[in-house]
Amino acid sequence: MVTPIKSVEIYDTTLRDGAQREGISFSVADKIQIVKLLDEMGIDCIEGGWPGSNPKDMEFFSRIQEIPLQQIKIAAFGSTRRPHSDVSSDDNVRALLEARTPVVTVVGKSWDFHVSHALGTTMEENLAMIGDTVFYLKKKGRRVIFDAEHFFDGYRSNPRYTLDTIRVAAENGADTVVLCDTNGGTMPLDVQKIIQEVKKELDIPLGIHAHNDSGMGIANSIIALQSGAVHVQGTINGYGERCGNADLCVIIPNIHFKLNFQKLKPWQLKKLTKMSKIVAELANMIPQDNQPYVGRNAFTHKGGIHVDAVTKHTQTYEHANPEEVGNRRRVLVSELAGKSNILFKARENKIELLKNNLPEAREVLNNLKKMEHEGYQFEGADGSFELLIWKTLNTYKPLFKLEGIRIIVDKQRQGEELYVEATIKVRVGNRIVHTAAEGNGPVNAMDNALRKALEEFYPEIKKMKLIDYKVRVMDGKDGTAARVRVLITSQNEKKKWGTVGVSENIIEASWIALVDSIEYGLLCDRSSSVEEVRKALQELAWQEERIEAK
Repeated sequence: MVTPIKSVEIYDTTLRDGAQREGISFSVADKIQIVKLLDEMGIDCIEGGWPGSNPKDMEFFSRIQEIPLQQIKIAAFGSTRRPHSDVSSDDNVRALLEARTPVVTVVGKSWDFHVSHALGTTMEENLAMIGDTVFYLKKKGRRVIFDAEHFFDGYRSNPRYTLDTIRVAAENGADTVVLCDTNGGTMPLDVQKIIQEVKKELDIPLGIHAHNDSGMGIANSIIALQSGAVHVQGTINGYGERCGNADLCVIIPNIHFKLNFQKLKPWQLKKLTKMSKIVAELANMIPQDNQPYVGRNAFTHKGGIHVDAVTKHTQTYEHANPEEVGNRRRVLVSELAGKSNILFKARENKIELLKNNLPEAREVLNNLKKMEHEGYQFEGADGSFELLIWKTLNTYKPLFKLEGIRIIVDKQRQGEELYVEATIKVRVGNRIVHTAAEGNGPVNAMDNALRKALEEFYPEIKKMKLIDYKVRVMDGKDGTAARVRVLITSQNEKKKWGTVGVSENIIEASWIALVDSIEYGLLCDRSSSVEEVRKALQELAWQEERIEAK
């Protein structure tokens, strides 16, 4: 039975379970920053780590005491006492108390197979370990959450014993019992059935902790809440061991939009996309473009029919409003584009390409499809796309002209570093500038030389920097003679933009993308519409006249 959501506690375990993903290692400063972010978001509880397991976690628990927090509660995570030991002298339990957190989360075995094969003790001793640990920590004034590890696997194997494990936790004072799908292999309808059966046996707040090994982490979390669970655990971006944990960046908006429970305030929900990206940055992980709600592609439209419909009404191809989660709608331009894509992109970038100006829109579309046939891709190159529109509307003229370029790559002997130098000659107005620069590679040397040549005329170039450079081989069967596509991402103090170049020669492809990047950055520094582009070009032309006069 699906029940309306009346209450839900959001519990984040990014700093512990999420950090178990390969490649992630949060520093103490990273952990503190993430706590502050989630506190602002309105998350209820965050698991700081396993005290006693490593010095970094102990330092975190010490330093977090000094950080003023608005709402979020810090939880320390650990296991039950060891078999046949006194709980008051157990090192793990003592470390939980020394962490000085208001919440402690205790994990215990609920699958008889694990008790005998992993823990190596009797079923009776395992129950005693759970009861003793929960009772002792409650006596010390902590809120205790009991994580029933492998609960769903255990329930399918031996439901009576598995229920006994969570019953003994509840009887000894556990505030919340969390049912864990630790292996991540349970299906949603099984989660629903089991939770409903558990609720008949125990009158205690239930939670869900789902892993994603069968791709059901989010679905299992949502159906658990619909089945009566009031506590949900997960990680930001779904980080975690193996295939990861349930993704809170999807669960949170699903609670809001699909379960109609406004857990977070609207201004907090708008922080979701930014928070997802900051955590990815701290984790040194590439953001997932196809991630629901917060991914770059979550509200991106490419097909012409889709774009035409979205411009009429966004609900035609969107299930939620991107702005409500801090994301934005994007329209791509490609060989699949129609005039609607072109018009949308023009409006998005404040270019006056009106719908009744169809000949120009059609010309842009034809040029676009011709260039994509040659290997260009404008999906990540908005700068090159805007320049294409400006050129079509005759509102553009080159800001400089290449007269010649020579790149020297020298390596004297094995083991020595390459020496790379670019010599460049460019014309700005009637002035010829001839200069050279070194770099750690041919593209870097070329970039340095071009900037050096242009800085006198366009000082804004000093504020522009290249932040990403990608090369894609178009057809691998041609080997080293294959056509390549170069995508460059640049930014200044105001914005970030992408440009593209295509050629059989990687240097030429890089040059095309680099020139587009610099010209677009210079024009955008002075303009945001066609009329402003015209004014910017007039200003640049006036600059050139002064240069020529000199």
